Amino acid sequence: MRADAQRNRDRIVEVARALFRSKGFDAVSMDEVAKGAEVGAGTLYRHFPTKESLYDAVLEAWADRVNAAVDRALTLDGPAREQLLSWLSDYAAMLTEHKGAAARITAALGDPGSPFAAKCQTYLGANQRVIEKLDSALRPGVEAMQISRLVGGVAAVVDNSELPADAAASMLAIVADGLLAS
Repeated sequence: MRADAQRNRDRIVEVARALFRSKGFDAVSMDEVAKGAEVGAGTLYRHFPTKESLYDAVLEAWADRVNAAVDRALTLDGPAREQLLSWLSDYAAMLTEHKGAAARITAALGDPGSPFAAKCQTYLGANQRVIEKLDSALRPGVEAMQISRLVGGVAAVVDNSELPADAAASMLAIVADGLLAS
């Protein structure tokens, strides 16, 4: 990619990230992104043919961040509950970074045709790593999809209500206690 094309792409993603974060996915138009990035519609659509593909680009860095958060949680020197709560808190925080993302991503879980399928797989993989590491501390039968949906539900409630972001902590503690064997 030419340097000027890369700069345009990076600027589009930067502007879209800010708009999605402040207004939510549904409230942002492609025209608004193009105007904010000071590029023509053709330039925008050449890089991102759909709003979903643009959103996916905005969220590209999630895989690295998700894996880093799991690594950080699972290397904590503490009991399984502390490790689990660290991961669940980071997971919920990442889901609520962009207005409306928690509900959208959680609803897409299990749908391979969703434009958010790659993000869902990243979270499911992260939750599977948690299960494998904390296996003996978790109640039997805990699945990655269950964790994803539970945390996604908590994150969606916080994201779509008047609750402060830290309100998730008490709900996530209940989820963690439900996942743990004792």
